[in-house]
Amino acid sequence: MNNLPKLIRRFTGILLLSFVLLLLVNFAVLALLMVWQSPSVANSPYNMAVQAGKAFQTSENGYTLQENISAQLKESDVWAFVIDNDTLQIVWKTENVPDTIPVSYSLSDIADLSVGYLDRYPAYTGKTENGIVVLGYPKDSFWKHTRASWNYNLFAHLPQIAFVVLAVNIAVILLIYVTANMKFLKPVKPITKGIQDLSAGEPVHIPEKGLLSDISANINQTSDILQEQRKQLKKKETARANWIAGVSHDIRTPLSMVMGYADQLKDDANLTDEERQKAEVIVKQSKRMQNLINDLNLASKLEYNMQPVNPVKQNLVAIVRQVVVDFINMDIEDKYPIDWQTDETLTVCSVNADKDLLKRAVSNLIQNSINHNEQGCKIHIGVTADNDCCTIIVSDDGVGATDELIEKFNKTPHYMLCDENTTEQRHGLGLLIVKQIVSAHSGTTTIEHSSHGGFSVKLTLPVLA
Repeated sequence: MNNLPKLIRRFTGILLLSFVLLLLVNFAVLALLMVWQSPSVANSPYNMAVQAGKAFQTSENGYTLQENISAQLKESDVWAFVIDNDTLQIVWKTENVPDTIPVSYSLSDIADLSVGYLDRYPAYTGKTENGIVVLGYPKDSFWKHTRASWNYNLFAHLPQIAFVVLAVNIAVILLIYVTANMKFLKPVKPITKGIQDLSAGEPVHIPEKGLLSDISANINQTSDILQEQRKQLKKKETARANWIAGVSHDIRTPLSMVMGYADQLKDDANLTDEERQKAEVIVKQSKRMQNLINDLNLASKLEYNMQPVNPVKQNLVAIVRQVVVDFINMDIEDKYPIDWQTDETLTVCSVNADKDLLKRAVSNLIQNSINHNEQGCKIHIGVTADNDCCTIIVSDDGVGATDELIEKFNKTPHYMLCDENTTEQRHGLGLLIVKQIVSAHSGTTTIEHSSHGGFSVKLTLPVLA
């Protein structure tokens, strides 16, 4: 919408610039033509007539014209004659004087030919000693203002008049331009509004009329297609979420029975050691399936904005410390020692967050290091803070991941990522949940190699102002 006035200004500016440039070019061409067509001052008809009058010499035999002036007249195909002051008769003439030229003149005839034409020949006069010389140029060679008479005020105010005329012309041209383009500019506004609504996912319907009716029709068709695609996608997403929720619900009951019976079997003294070990594996894998189902449900809810997020002011340092303490208490065999690397002076880092979801994110990262390092590893956890964000760093010195997998973790939002050597999920669903939780808190997740040789994840959250 804001681009419409800019578009109009651009069109108007181009019009004005074109008009000014065209005007300047026309003036330049006119000046060149006038310079090219106009004779020099020395060779102008008026000056030639004056020079010819001075170039005549009188003697007992009559008038004699200097040879140089006579040569110039012949070269220009100009004829000439001299009228005596006393007799008003032609007393000298060139050989090429037309036969239609009178041989005698009255004073009124002389007055007319001095300012006009003689038998349609442009005539110019000059003074001789006892008469006047008349030069006749070829027909249609010069144009003379025979009866020119101008008001003095017109020339005195000519600059102002020219400016007013130019301004009126520009105004008239602009009026014609705007009027002629109204039919073009009028449908531009709803089209630009429709494109903005289209990019925002809103349904669009633009009246299909005017010069841009084809564009309006195409935008309407695109809007209908996008709305239909959005509708179908929403149906698929709803079906997917319902399927996940239904399957999870159906699995919980038989899984609980499997876990209960397996737990009883592993404590049954009548079973052999091998059978009890198998029962323990069943219990362990059943708990893993249970956690996977819970993670799948949470990931689905976060993906479709079905998981409620209740952010309040929280101390991020305290939340992470509590999760660390819980894992330390559960690690009876000290197989996964945790190194707390937070600066002792950093006791409070306030963020606007859902405490339970953040604890789940940190727990997933720690559990991720445990799940993928069965031989044990050391886990390093720390919280740092600067002016506008708090960062949680969870890293280990375990097996880590390849550069290719880390790139996939950072760029691929889907959790179906598998290790090349196993069909089990590796750094998959748990990391997806972490990224979704952090994203819901307007934060960022960075997955990279650990400086300790293993796997590292950084969670950055904005500080509460």
